[in-house]
Amino acid sequence: MSKTALNLVAISVFLITFSSLLGPFIHLSPTVPAVATFTILGLATLDSFSLQGKGGTILLDWIAGFSPEHRDRIIHHEAGHFLTAYLLGIPVTGYTLSAWEAWKQGQPGQGGVTFDDRELASQLDVDKISVPMVERYCTLWMAGIAAETLVFDNAEGGSDDKNKLNSLLTVLGFSESNCQQKQRFHALQAKTLLQENWSKYQALVKAMQQRASVADCQNAIASAEF
Repeated sequence: MSKTALNLVAISVFLITFSSLLGPFIHLSPTVPAVATFTILGLATLDSFSLQGKGGTILLDWIAGFSPEHRDRIIHHEAGHFLTAYLLGIPVTGYTLSAWEAWKQGQPGQGGVTFDDRELASQLDVDKISVPMVERYCTLWMAGIAAETLVFDNAEGGSDDKNKLNSLLTVLGFSESNCQQKQRFHALQAKTLLQENWSKYQALVKAMQQRASVADCQNAIASAEF
């Protein structure tokens, strides 16, 4: 069972246990928690094997979305990726701000900013990737963490971004310790890039809050003053 499904089950069991304890005081039939437990476990199993955990991801993301800070973090995190891609010349093809939006667009996980990475893929296919290409994408992947850290003093997201960076560097022969060093280095690179273009970042965040199109987001960046 996927980690997402297990998290969903854990939350559900807690709520069901709580309802069982509270049941006698509100005259709740004991069969209700039992039926609910069976149903949730069945749905979690179905989601894990048939939907690869996407249903649980959407539900958990929907629950987390009730928190204004969670929604704000996602926008600032993804804006970090978007602006860094723009500044480094990596074409942005779209973005999503929730697991539901990602699912509707056929994207895995909780979504985020999508890029035209055909140039990176073509270099990987011929096993001849340039150093500038590696540097650009490593900085891009760490930009969400850098943005969260700048705005909130810490980062809650970014595990997938670290995995992407580590996967690329591992293929290129980097050791685990070197990958950790590269994470820190490129997080600093991204942080500096965002700080140098802070007015553009703020303009982009505002545009993404309004769910502006990619083209309108790029216009907001271009129109912002340094």
